[in-house]
Amino acid sequence: MVYPIVSYGSQVLKKRAEVIDPDYPNLKEFIQSMFDTMYASAGVGLAAPQVNFSIRLFVVDGEPFDDEDATLTKFKKVFINPEMLDESGERWKFNEGCLSIPGIREDIDRHKVILIKYFDENFVEHTNTFSGIAARIIQHEYDHLEGVLFTDRISPLKRQLLKRKLNDIIRGKVSVDYKMRFPVK
Repeated sequence: MVYPIVSYGSQVLKKRAEVIDPDYPNLKEFIQSMFDTMYASAGVGLAAPQVNFSIRLFVVDGEPFDDEDATLTKFKKVFINPEMLDESGERWKFNEGCLSIPGIREDIDRHKVILIKYFDENFVEHTNTFSGIAARIIQHEYDHLEGVLFTDRISPLKRQLLKRKLNDIIRGKVSVDYKMRFPVK
């Protein structure tokens, strides 16, 4: 099933998502639908709040970036109840976008290395270190679980300059080639 992507301005994107347990209803089907939705939207990551489920789960597939980093060729993962343990290394800027904020991209400053604890799709616990683009994709999706959008990480001046575009997204005045759900029509 392909879900509509929830747009900027939706309340679910601004709240901290809830922890789930292994008995979460239809978890395997939901995870598959998350991947289906991400691929249908040409994304490299998708967090559950972006499809209107306020739970601590996101999926990633970094393969579109494998020309820049060969380790991303098979970088397809599920993160359930993740906990960011550490962010380290030098900070670096990278131009980010978001399926919930179409048509807007900005340079976002993030740490190069992260240490994260999470459960996979089988509820097996992992603690892993990721770096570079993989770390960036994870940080971006993790932010969604915390109610943080990449636009929250830009300067107030840049946000003010984007205000009209952001308001257009809220109103559904944006053209995308994937299904979206807007808070105001």
